[in-house]
Amino acid sequence: MPRFHCPVPLHAGAELDLPAAAARHVQVLRLQPGDAITLFNGEGGQWHATVLRMGRSDVAVRVDTFDDAEREVGRRVHLALGMPANERMDWLVEKAAELGVAGLQPLHTAHSVLRLSGDRAVKKQAHWQSVAAAACEQCGGNRVPDVAPVQDFARWVGSTAAFQGQRCVLSLAEGSQPLGQLLAPLPPDAALWFLSGPEGGLSPQEDAQARSAGFVPVTLGPRVLRAETAALAALARAVL
Repeated sequence: MPRFHCPVPLHAGAELDLPAAAARHVQVLRLQPGDAITLFNGEGGQWHATVLRMGRSDVAVRVDTFDDAEREVGRRVHLALGMPANERMDWLVEKAAELGVAGLQPLHTAHSVLRLSGDRAVKKQAHWQSVAAAACEQCGGNRVPDVAPVQDFARWVGSTAAFQGQRCVLSLAEGSQPLGQLLAPLPPDAALWFLSGPEGGLSPQEDAQARSAGFVPVTLGPRVLRAETAALAALARAVL
């Protein structure tokens, strides 16, 4: 059954017009009045619904019954990312959402190629949020990860003292702890933050700032992984 993200309050018997993105998707699939669909608003569970009307650009539906299906991972994992360039960030957001990431924090770092500010940063954040929602539609996730506004590294790392859970920085430095060793004693529902650099990694100063802020250096093994691969490997190791 086709699934659509509908970030509005939902309840049985409600009749509503789908948000623009979901309506376009319904139009592309050429669904018709009477067809059954699934809606989720990110608050958990999902709703069975029925298409009532197809307009030129709008789609009306009736919300029918609630299904308390929950497909989220037990451990809440957040990724803070020195943004990789071009379409690699889109791919990273999509795959992280499929794996069940709880949230994503895009960062400007010393080695970042992608630089965003003003309206461009706002539009990119909205685009990545829609990529995450589309990934959840496809994979069956009922909670869409939050993609936070882009921040500069120094300002962000200075705010992390209030974070709950274990904080880790992916590092190739000698003496970094194997990720599996760090995860082994943690409760299965322990929250985690992973900090990962862009192409070229974090600068020595950034690495030192992260450690001073309580981020434990961890390694994924002897191979040097691409920026987007390393973040997803850490996430997969933590949740699967």
